[in-house]
Amino acid sequence: MLSNLPGAGGQGFWVARLAARLGADVILCCALGGEPGRVLRGLIETEPLTLRAAEAEAPNGVYVHDRRSGERKEVVSVESRPLTRHASDELYGIALGAGLDADLTLITGCQPVDLLQADFYRRLVSDLRANGKPVIGDLTGPPLDAALEGRIELLRLSEEEMLRDGYAASGTLSELLDAARKLHEAGARNVLISRASEPAILVGDAEPSAQVELAGPVFEALDRSGAGDSMFAATGVGLARGMDMLESLRLGMAAGALNATRRGLGTGTKQEIEHLARHVTVRSLAAHPPHSSAPPPGRP
Repeated sequence: MLSNLPGAGGQGFWVARLAARLGADVILCCALGGEPGRVLRGLIETEPLTLRAAEAEAPNGVYVHDRRSGERKEVVSVESRPLTRHASDELYGIALGAGLDADLTLITGCQPVDLLQADFYRRLVSDLRANGKPVIGDLTGPPLDAALEGRIELLRLSEEEMLRDGYAASGTLSELLDAARKLHEAGARNVLISRASEPAILVGDAEPSAQVELAGPVFEALDRSGAGDSMFAATGVGLARGMDMLESLRLGMAAGALNATRRGLGTGTKQEIEHLARHVTVRSLAAHPPHSSAPPPGRP
């Protein structure tokens, strides 16, 4: 069983949908409010997952994209407002209960980033970990820093996020490895960096996954949006099944590669993903020593 927080109709939903399509028993935890919340509830409940939603006073954010040309053109976007203390407390209780029941909890970010206070993430990771429940996260910014304090099991970031937020000075392999090591030392037991069509890299705390490169099958991409979310979801499913980290990441790499060949986020079938996972290769990066001892620019 997996629990997933938060993001109705956003990243959390796409992750939850892909995990459910891989056969996981998924609980999606989020906050819903206003007319958009009522619409989202109806849409989410058509998927093969369990919804547990806190009642938000403010309506959920909404965006409308025109994709008739094959490209995403934003027509309108209205952001959600930060949750009130009551709604945040209710969501915390829902997520904590789901996480205690689940084999693994996946945490995603939200937009805007201050929708939840960053300490929400620290407490949830720490409380679940104290009860022997693993948590993995796809986070950036203050929520990422908070999850590091909670000693999260796996943290996934894209190369673009590493550069944008100043965790890595450049996109070279040595710089990315250095930045991943520092995030590992700051509290993430494993750090996964996805790099679009390039091999992903993992820095962990134990052999054989201490420092490796994972290369999946390469396809012509129709839409790379959501490939990282699919990777994250499938990796979580693998870990919840009891697979080791590298086997779980093979499943994740396959899901991300397949998602890029399709139009739509969090898509792909269990049979296709499991078949492609056999074509993911792993190579040790033990020959790459730390590039420098100085911290990279940015929060770390």
